[in-house]
Amino acid sequence: MSQGNRCVSIQADQARACTVREALDRVGGKWSIGILIAASQGPIRFTELERQVEGISRRMLTLTLRNLERDGLLHRHVHPTVPPRVEYTATPMAQELYESLVALTRWAERHREGISAARAAYDREHGAPVG
Repeated sequence: MSQGNRCVSIQADQARACTVREALDRVGGKWSIGILIAASQGPIRFTELERQVEGISRRMLTLTLRNLERDGLLHRHVHPTVPPRVEYTATPMAQELYESLVALTRWAERHREGISAARAAYDREHGAPVG
């Protein structure tokens, strides 16, 4: 293989890896999991998401919804009413993720106390974390 073809091959592999990494970052993001789980239950409005996704700001909810829509994970439907009513639904691609996301959140809930205890033990042994 010539050097030029090798570089193209390496760049293509890096591009694929970057795409996979970006996809995992998006669906595994701090707010994305809760939004996708909620939207997988059926159409949901912005204000309902704001209530269900604990701790999210309006700005972060807006940005996350926009990114999930851009990635093809959410569909945004604007109803022609005054004022306009906007609903979000999970796309088939996001629906495919649903069981995995629920399993991940259940795992986190089951192990949160153990993780917290492990962190406290680590900090006692190694000193408080920096930052």
